Amino acid sequence: MRASEQLFQQLVADHGAAIARVAGSYVRNSAERDDLAQDIWLAVWRALPSFRGDASLKTFVFRIAHNRAVTALARRRPEGAAEDALEQLADSAPGPAEQLASRRDSERLLAAVQQLPLGLRQTLTLRLEGLSYAEISEVLGIGESNVAVRLNRARQKLSERLGGRN
Repeated sequence: MRASEQLFQQLVADHGAAIARVAGSYVRNSAERDDLAQDIWLAVWRALPSFRGDASLKTFVFRIAHNRAVTALARRRPEGAAEDALEQLADSAPGPAEQLASRRDSERLLAAVQQLPLGLRQTLTLRLEGLSYAEISEVLGIGESNVAVRLNRARQKLSERLGGRN
């Protein structure tokens, strides 16, 4: 196996779940998430030979994910977004009451995150994936102080949206 193939497989192993979560924060259902994640990994594969090492591989992958997600979002037309949210909330697989409550809380949080303005959503998602302020700054092309401001605003908006609904 070539070194580039090994590197790519290692990137997928290290960041696959995180990229799926990032993709999920931009789209409303699992099929779209899977398509976007696949598109992101294809872009990473194609861009890997041009990686110069100016940034970490993690930042490189998340930058590509960010660019692909924004492009996908721009192409997508809002169609029944409210209906999609209701379908997600109405989905209740059988199981213990605690699992159901946890799932609903997660869905409520995801819906609230998806309603955030794009800049806040991007910043919050990258921070939740463990990127530092400096890495987020590099991925989004904004200053670290702007990252801090966006995170604070995102937290405030989430608190407002989730605080009134128990």
